[in-house]
Amino acid sequence: MMKKFTPLVILCSAVVFLSFAYSPSSFAKKRCKPFLEKLHNIQTMQRKGYSLKRGESLRAKEDKAREKWWRCERSSLAKFTAQYGGKKKKTKKVSKIVKSKKYNALKNRSYYTKGNKALSNSQKNITTFNQNSAIVIRSKYQGSKQLAWSQFYSQPVKCQRPKSMSVFAYCSENKIQQQSEFDKVYRD
Repeated sequence: MMKKFTPLVILCSAVVFLSFAYSPSSFAKKRCKPFLEKLHNIQTMQRKGYSLKRGESLRAKEDKAREKWWRCERSSLAKFTAQYGGKKKKTKKVSKIVKSKKYNALKNRSYYTKGNKALSNSQKNITTFNQNSAIVIRSKYQGSKQLAWSQFYSQPVKCQRPKSMSVFAYCSENKIQQQSEFDKVYRD
């Protein structure tokens, strides 16, 4: 009696195993993986420094990506493709010259490769800052000469808060001119 049930038990267990292995949820996870990766990429960008406007843009992108991923996880393939359409990749028309220039530029940069292994983005963007030493800012003049300079220098009104690069450039040139006049007049 036991010999008759053995193939039947094996067949039933195989059917149960295959039904779990190839369930719609596992297909949904594979189908939705690009959306989850996009969400993770946006969250990675949010952990880096950015301006207020960029932060708002990233927040909107994150919300949209999360919503798209969530709907993909919770809906069937037919519903999802009806709502969002199939996969569409934007094609970029890049000339062969531009491609070769970009490739050569990347190939020649030594920090993109270490041995034969390519570095990850997190390793490329590491900036080091020595936080143990003090930051010293010195002016051009010291001591009594600095006091004489502060009495001599008259900053134009528009240079207090320059609104454009041309005004900023004017202010820098004006300060340099006044410094050269001060150096001619001042004697230790």
